[in-house]
Amino acid sequence: MKRAGALRQVSDFSDFVSGRRLRELLSQRGPGEAPRHVQTSPDGQHLLLLLRGRPVLQPQVLAFQRLGTGAGDLERSWQPPQPPITGLLFLQSPAALTSWVLAVVWEQGRTEVWGFVPALGWQLQQTLELCHGARARIVSICSQGSSLVWCEERPPSDAHLDPGRGAFRYCICTRALEVGEQGAHLGAMRIVVHNSPQYQVLASSQHVFLVPTGATFASVSTFLLIWCPREAKVTIVAPSGRFVHSEVLHSSDFKKLVFGSVGLLLPVAPLDIHTCALSSCGGLLVLSTQGTVHLVQPDGTWRHVYDLGGSGLAQGDPVPLKAFGSTLTCVLAGVLYLIDLTSGRLIEKKLLSTREVHFLESPSREEEIQLLTPTGIYCFSFSSPEEGGRPEPTLVEMVFEEACKYYQRRSLSSSQLTVEKLKKGDMFQAPIALSSILQHSLPHKERAAKGLPETYAKLLSTLSTDLQSYLSLELLKSCLVGASESQVDRCCEELVEQEVSRLLRLDLDRENLAYLNAVFNSFPKASWKAIRSSLQLQQNGDGLLVARATSDLWKKVLGGPVPNWSQQEEMGLNGVVPLFELICGSLHRFKPKWLPSFVELTQQYVGASWTYSTKEGPEGGVPLYKRALAVLDRQRLRAASDRELEIELLLCSARPKAVLQAVQLLIRLRRWQRVVEAAEKFSKLSPLLNKEIFTTLLAQFAQHRDLDPYLAALWELCPADLTVSDILRIVLQHLPSSEGDPAPFCAGGAPLTLALLKPLLHKVAQHQCTQDEPYADNLQGPPFPPPAPPRQHRAGPKAAPEMLQQAGACRTPFPGCNLSDAV
Repeated sequence: MKRAGALRQVSDFSDFVSGRRLRELLSQRGPGEAPRHVQTSPDGQHLLLLLRGRPVLQPQVLAFQRLGTGAGDLERSWQPPQPPITGLLFLQSPAALTSWVLAVVWEQGRTEVWGFVPALGWQLQQTLELCHGARARIVSICSQGSSLVWCEERPPSDAHLDPGRGAFRYCICTRALEVGEQGAHLGAMRIVVHNSPQYQVLASSQHVFLVPTGATFASVSTFLLIWCPREAKVTIVAPSGRFVHSEVLHSSDFKKLVFGSVGLLLPVAPLDIHTCALSSCGGLLVLSTQGTVHLVQPDGTWRHVYDLGGSGLAQGDPVPLKAFGSTLTCVLAGVLYLIDLTSGRLIEKKLLSTREVHFLESPSREEEIQLLTPTGIYCFSFSSPEEGGRPEPTLVEMVFEEACKYYQRRSLSSSQLTVEKLKKGDMFQAPIALSSILQHSLPHKERAAKGLPETYAKLLSTLSTDLQSYLSLELLKSCLVGASESQVDRCCEELVEQEVSRLLRLDLDRENLAYLNAVFNSFPKASWKAIRSSLQLQQNGDGLLVARATSDLWKKVLGGPVPNWSQQEEMGLNGVVPLFELICGSLHRFKPKWLPSFVELTQQYVGASWTYSTKEGPEGGVPLYKRALAVLDRQRLRAASDRELEIELLLCSARPKAVLQAVQLLIRLRRWQRVVEAAEKFSKLSPLLNKEIFTTLLAQFAQHRDLDPYLAALWELCPADLTVSDILRIVLQHLPSSEGDPAPFCAGGAPLTLALLKPLLHKVAQHQCTQDEPYADNLQGPPFPPPAPPRQHRAGPKAAPEMLQQAGACRTPFPGCNLSDAV
């Protein structure tokens, strides 16, 4: 429970440009003037007053700014035909010159958008019209983000309409208002509820509360509505009848909306509402005329907070009511009440010297209570730490120094430790203990910049990610203990995802890597989902695997020493598998088709990040495809699909030795079409690889006839430096051995004939002729002496004498084959 505190004056208006006039306006109120409305700008540098019921030509809207903000106060007055002002709204404008603008809204829908520029002062940016009809009248308005929500009265055309039907002449409208550098832009109007009674609208960050007013028809003032724009859902709440009903907003007609609940709502007593205010948790605080405060949650829960007591409050008497964090403040009959919203207990009650009190928003601290009175601005602060309150910055400084000394002794470095060094070196061994010491200094994350000096704020901001991770982890563990059997798997997946994400943000030393191995071994499926989410692995529209991992994450994937699988059969380095091998193992188990693409992606990152001359790349110098193949080799029982996976890994590496190995594996499996496709694709990489592949396939051609359907594609792969003699030598060296005299026909199938080689030999001979110019000139010389008569058994084209000599030197150049078809 919070301790007692004291009011401390923080401003006597001397820090405002027109402080004396501000004091006079707050001290004096004319006989016909309504209660003042006071607001502060989002940056806390401007104080706005809305004075209703003032005499003609006197300012109704005044803005007072602090000294040093810039020149130019705002004073606006309007002629008597101008309708009264409904509200002053501060809207965010991230694209404009300032981060916020002021919208002044009148009853008839006219809206002026004002912006403050330090060098120029207040400037009217644009004038807009919210309502479409000339007879429309706005009775209540609020803002939610970049949208305006208001209750609009649309008087009927029939002046003699009965009061019962006239009570439903209102509608709830919403419209987007975006402010940018080019001015303000209004979106299309949308009617949320039409034919509704009069409501006061109040908007939190997620919900809009529709609260009945004194003018609301009695039969429908028994409940209030809670509209959730994001879910398009409306909740009907009748606390007197303990009735809560939620439904999707299918129809915008009010009568259809409540038709199904009329029987339950009719006997309920009307709501007793005097003042309403929004709480910091997104709920609605309701003060009754009897002094009782209730809290209405967005889900419709109605909770009693505190009973202020006293006699009945008149409807016109102003009662300031506001929530500052978990503290409810209220001024009733000159008495300031401070109530703990969590427990509903009274923290303190103070008698004030004035009844003219306004609560102000604190731009720096959410829980800082600020009051505006005619004498100045006051801040309510709780007791000092000696009396049981929050610790002073001196104590925090001592704790920080002691922590640094402790870590300094543990460090081997003689340099002064800083927050960054402690974080980078992963030397925060007890962040939970350290955060528990500092927890009272910064109960909310957004107070980091203002709650502590810069040094300590930096400490907390540096630790915030780790602390949030630890907190989420502890909450998830507690949920896991009480989870049902069906929820255990989901909790485990979430737990593993948080742990893997946390470990990937740290330096993967031996200890963290060993822990990561334990997580992958204990929860393989959840670990795969976690690593897939961290790397953002997915297939694009073309079916290709893509990853959107950061550069630091890729370095962690490739970092660490490469294990020696030959020396350690069970696992990698001292029983710990590097992260790259862990990912490959998960891919092989759950998504084997992605494994080659993942290795290819990793190779692309290595090629883009490290050159061959630098030593900053992955340690060990072992190609990535070999590391992935080693993961496959560690599997005790390899499936038949692993052979195909091995071939894909060899081919995706695009290394000459690996490609040749893959081609040989395909030849061994007699998958000839795949062999030719691989040869056509990878022969373009280098002339040497092209020659090796062609020689290998030519040797296979000499041994069997399985490649005959692909000879046209095979001959296209012939290197330019091969001669006819080279081709015949390769063929003769790889002919199948024959025993005894050659038979006229081969027993294993169709014989190898020169006719099959003729296209290749002709192509090579032509190429050779074009390269040998003297020989080509002889072939193109005059026809004298006349050509020799054609021979009976010609072994090849007339332009290939070398081949004829070799064919004549061997009576049967292709043993075991029939040469009757030779050309």
